Amino acid sequence: MTPRSSRAAGASLAAALLLLSGCTGDSPAARSSASPTPPPATAAPAPALRLVSYSDCADALAKLKAAAKEHVGPWGFGDFLLQGGGPAAGAFAGRSGLSKANGDVPADTNYSGTNTHEAGVDEPDIVKTDGRRIVTMSQGVLKVVDAARRQTVGTLRIASDSDGWGWDAQLLLHGDRALVLINGGSYKYRGRAIAGVAPDPFEYGSRLLLVELSGAPRVLAEYGVDGGLVDARQVGDVARVVVRSTPRVEFPQTKGSDAKRVAANRRHIDRLSAADWLPRYQLTQGGRTTSGQVPCDRLSYPEKYSGMSMLTVLTFGLTGSDLGDGDPVTLMADGDTVYSNGPSLYVATDLRWWSAPWRSRPRPAASITQLYKFDTSGAGRPRYVAGGAVPGWLINQYALSEWDGRLRVATTTEANPRRVPVSAVHVLEQRGGELAVTGKVGGLGRNERIYAVRFVGPVGYVVTFRQTDPLYTLDLSDPARPRAAGELKITGYSAYLHPAGAGRVIGVGQEATTGGRTRGIQVSLFDVTDLTRPTRLAQYHVRDGYSEAEHEPHSFLYWPAENLIVLPLTVLAPNGEKQIVSGGATVLRMADSGFTEVGTVSHPIDRVRGGDGSVRRSLVIDGVLWTVSNSGLKAVSLSGLDSMAWIGN
Repeated sequence: MTPRSSRAAGASLAAALLLLSGCTGDSPAARSSASPTPPPATAAPAPALRLVSYSDCADALAKLKAAAKEHVGPWGFGDFLLQGGGPAAGAFAGRSGLSKANGDVPADTNYSGTNTHEAGVDEPDIVKTDGRRIVTMSQGVLKVVDAARRQTVGTLRIASDSDGWGWDAQLLLHGDRALVLINGGSYKYRGRAIAGVAPDPFEYGSRLLLVELSGAPRVLAEYGVDGGLVDARQVGDVARVVVRSTPRVEFPQTKGSDAKRVAANRRHIDRLSAADWLPRYQLTQGGRTTSGQVPCDRLSYPEKYSGMSMLTVLTFGLTGSDLGDGDPVTLMADGDTVYSNGPSLYVATDLRWWSAPWRSRPRPAASITQLYKFDTSGAGRPRYVAGGAVPGWLINQYALSEWDGRLRVATTTEANPRRVPVSAVHVLEQRGGELAVTGKVGGLGRNERIYAVRFVGPVGYVVTFRQTDPLYTLDLSDPARPRAAGELKITGYSAYLHPAGAGRVIGVGQEATTGGRTRGIQVSLFDVTDLTRPTRLAQYHVRDGYSEAEHEPHSFLYWPAENLIVLPLTVLAPNGEKQIVSGGATVLRMADSGFTEVGTVSHPIDRVRGGDGSVRRSLVIDGVLWTVSNSGLKAVSLSGLDSMAWIGN
């Protein structure tokens, strides 16, 4: 999140979180001899991250200047802050039926949706479907395909070929509306600058386009906002978009010592206005353009903050023909991971790098993750309700899960003098404005870090790795006394875990030697019926292979009706060059007795537009398997993988 304003403040927070690591928890029933005994439950909880609103713009400006001057360095705020953020790893990321977590697809459903963390909560991706049409974003072009006729019925160029910016745009979908999310940069649309303020060297504005899909696709509204997109979530027809921005300031080029440059930068901060901090937006719709800024009364701040980063949550309805102003709410905070189960939305931030590199003061003794919780149960503006902190850092959004009103958080930390990584799962409960820790499972994977996490109701699964892969099974049914019930040691690791029905979990990752050297992709089927004795029933291994599904869950497809797994697959040739395995997508049939290769799906290389044939996504509609690459879309029969159609980009 944001740097602390003094060494003492950082030390006190680190100390509080070190004490926090002693919260209630039972040791694993099958812990390895190297795992430590959890510390006694004697700690006090971390202080609540309470937010306060400024009394007026003058009050906001004075406090922002004071905080910014405390943290500015000789070269400004630091490159990592000037970038304005971006999507968290693994994600860019309703009851509308457009988002179905593949592990939770009902048996009578005839199509698969985006593979999401929570059923009913959609995440941005490069392909969406409602079962009758497929909408894709590839290399700056939005394409609409009629799934029944297997024909393209509309295209819309979103990005310019000249700079390629916007080629990584992603989608949300509801009815006849698509929301296109474009992260940062100097955006051009049809050769002209579109929604957003005039660019300057420190602006990384993002764009949202509301697109009408009935008939020829067309842009209904264009929304520009300062900052980079962190992620977005959609429930029904409401989308929440999280943006991270920085003050718009270009520091003077001062010669001399660091102290002289810092003094000049502080004087420059004194000349700034509140408008230089507040995020701006501009909306173009119906031939009219309006602009504005987040008002001071929408800006809140925690007890300690740097003045260098702002987190804004925007709300958009997707049923009409306009986007409105986004109804923004802004925190003087940072954020890099977004998780939502629908009624609640959490933004987490990793404080490992808060200590400015130009300062002589040390980094905190322990890495820290701060958490902000918003109430998103209604369709209107989100309401901040609580905050908290836990030691360690998150691997991705799958390390967060709310169940029965409590948040489970899996982190890895280096809180000991030797900085040996250890991992834990904390259970937090909202008590007033605080996310208070009620219990903890510690001592997971000493000298290893977390590689994968999945929570399913009152059960959790955590994979840690350095040389071997302990899969821990966690019983979280008692929030005051969560415990590690069992442990399975195998070579290699899983980087993504996917629930596959009662008592079964699929793992996608890498096989490895006993010394920890990776040897190529492996897919595992785990039996977790008995939490105290997890076992691996089946393994599929391709030497020197890897899959995008290892770090991007959206590329993984599990179709339970046929027990089929579809995943992209790339193999390294003996000379180290990447080669696509006859096609780029491997289809496996899963059974307790093992995995059977059904076949592969290949895509041609598009040498003109740069598509290398790598399959990136797959989905099922009415017995047809569709695979998506930068070259185009391919339809094959689900039963025998017989080719049915090819639609090139």
